[in-house]
Formats: sequence, structure tokens, C-alpha cells
Amino acid sequence: MQRYVKCHIMLLFDTNLFGDKSGTSVHWKFLPLLRDFGSIKQYSRGSACLAHLYRTLCRASRFDCKKIDGPLTLMLSWTWICLPYLASVPRESHSFLLANRWRNWEHGDRRYGYLTLDHFRKALDDLQEGQFVWVAYVVDRVDPDIIPAEIYMHSIVWSATVPLVSFECIEWHATDRFRRQFDFVQGVPHQEQNLDKTHREVLTGPKNLNWPTATTHLFWVMQWTNRYRHVLTEHSMPPQHPLDIYMY
Repeated sequence: MQRYVKCHIMLLFDTNLFGDKSGTSVHWKFLPLLRDFGSIKQYSRGSACLAHLYRTLCRASRFDCKKIDGPLTLMLSWTWICLPYLASVPRESHSFLLANRWRNWEHGDRRYGYLTLDHFRKALDDLQEGQFVWVAYVVDRVDPDIIPAEIYMHSIVWSATVPLVSFECIEWHATDRFRRQFDFVQGVPHQEQNLDKTHREVLTGPKNLNWPTATTHLFWVMQWTNRYRHVLTEHSMPPQHPLDIYMY
């Protein structure tokens, strides 16, 4: 049974979580993570997916990029929740996974089958403040079968401003740049994390390198280890608080 579970996890790595542009192979670096079956649940694969997604979106923003890989289902789910105006797909409760809510979309409104990429690009360019759902993950907005109660128990760490580390890939979880998504007041730009020096950072070294003790990696590892010390701790923002710094 453990052997089948490990194979299924590797399949998820290759498809939904860390898939590459080929879609036919999975990197061998994930194999050591499955060696100790009892420790599999201790890894933070959610933060690793975010690291890969941020790196993927960065590469896809280049003018000469033709394809995109990574956990795109995660990005599409986020878009579906935070930008509901892009697709008016029914949002009533289901016992299926979130992505399955698209399964019969063509029967409800066939016009989505004829919308082009230019349409969605223009819709994003014309985005108005009221069309974005800032506090999207509160209990009364998300079905309990999507975000279980045991996940909400640790929701305070969602706002931690820390590096997300996944093997050689490292990206900042710069929550101080979108405080409003955690129901906080957005500060002035000079108080936010400066990503110029840390962007595109790559952690490399010998295969047997112990990252927690290596001086070249210790800073990033300890930031993640002490993530509960880096959560946002501000007063909640009043409803409809004007953010003049971004409006003018």
C-alpha cells in the first residue's frame, strides 16, 4: 500500500504540483522525500507550490516565453475566487473538487467558448477596485470541503513574510505588498519588502549539503523556520477604507 501511495504522490508531483513543460517526466530530486514514509506529511508542499508558481509566472512574463508550466490549477483556482467577474460560473456548493465546477460550463453559457486571449487581457487591464475580492478566504466565503477546519487553525501563518524554499527555487512570500488581502491597511511603499536583491535567487550546492547548517543557505532556512515571527500584526482595516496611495 505504501508503494502505491508513493507512486501516486510522484504522479501528483509530475502533474498538478511541480510539472514541467514536457508533461511527461518528473525530476528525480523528489525521490528522497519519499524514502521515509512516516515523514512525508511533515513537508510543506503548499509553500513549495507557491515558490514554483511565482518562479513560473516570472519566466512567463518574458516577451520571448511561449509556454508556461507549474501548478497552474492553483493559479486558476485563485483567479476563480478573487476575480469572479472573469467567468460567471455557478458557485453553489458541490461535493466535488473546486476545479470540477467547470465541468458543465459550456451548457450554461456557451459564449465562454468563443472568448479569446485578447478579451481576458483587456478585462484585466480594465479591472476596477470593486471587481477584486480582497478577503477571499474568510470562513463564510469558501466551502468547508475546499479549506477544511484544520487548515484554518493555522491561518495566521498565511500572512508570514518569508522566503518560500523548494530545493534550488526560492521566492519571497511578500505579503506586505498585499496586506489588504489579509484585511489590513496597506502601508507606504518604502515600508514593504525590497525584492530587487532577492528576486531570482537560486540555492545550489553539493547533493549531500545540509542546508540548515550551511552558511550560504542558513539565512533562508531560518527565515522559514521562524515564519510565525514574521506574520502581519496590524489592526484590521475599517470597511471601505480609502487607499489614496494606490488610487491617485
